[in-house]
Amino acid sequence: MSKITVLPQLATKSLDDDVLQNLPVGTTATMYFRDLGPQIGWTMVFLAEYIGPLFIYLLFYFRVPYIYSQQDAFTSSSNSVVTLACACHTCHYIKRLIETIFVHRFSHGTMPLRTIVRNCVYYWTFSAWLAFYINHPLYTPPSYGDMQVNYALAIFVLCEAGNFSIHVALNNLKAEGGTKCRKFPLPTKNPFTWLFFLVSCPNYTYEVNISCFYDYGML
Repeated sequence: MSKITVLPQLATKSLDDDVLQNLPVGTTATMYFRDLGPQIGWTMVFLAEYIGPLFIYLLFYFRVPYIYSQQDAFTSSSNSVVTLACACHTCHYIKRLIETIFVHRFSHGTMPLRTIVRNCVYYWTFSAWLAFYINHPLYTPPSYGDMQVNYALAIFVLCEAGNFSIHVALNNLKAEGGTKCRKFPLPTKNPFTWLFFLVSCPNYTYEVNISCFYDYGML
C-alpha cells in the first residue's frame, strides 16, 4: 500500500487529520502532497517481526538438516534446560503476538516497507544467533546448575507478567481517551504497575530484565 501525506508547506511536518477537518469553510491555502512510498500497517509490522523468531528458533531446537552436522539432524538435547529455554522463548513470542492482536492500540497508521525489512532482519537474525548456540550439540548447562536456572526462570516469569500488565494498563488508558490520548499512566491495584512510581515506561524495564534473565539462565 502506498501512502500520501499533506503538508502546509515544503519541508514541514505533515498536517493532522483534525486540522484539515476543522478548517473554516472558504479557507484558501496551498497544500503540498508527498508520496511516502509503500507502507504497511503497524499490526502487520509486529506480526511479521514476531512470527519469524517464533518459527526460526524451533528450526534450531528440532535441529533440522544442514544447521548442524548430519548426524545431529532431528536429534534432541539431553539437557532439560534446552527444552526449558525453547518453551520460554516460544511463550514469549506467542505472548507478543497475542498482545499485538488483542491488546495494543496503534496511534500511527503505517510504517515504510523498507523499515520493516530492517526490523525483521534484526529480530530474525538475533533469534537465529541465540538459538544456534543454545541448541548446539556441544552446549553445556549453566555453571551453577538448577539453582541458577530456577532463579532465572522465576524472575523471567515475573517480568513477563509485569510486561503484560503494563501493556494492558496502557491499553486501558488509550481506551478511555482514544488512540490520540495523552494521559500520563498511573499505577493501579495491580502490583506489577507500581513500577510507574519509579520509571515512565516500565514495560521496557520488564523487557530488558526478560532478556537478561533468559540469558543468565542459559549461561
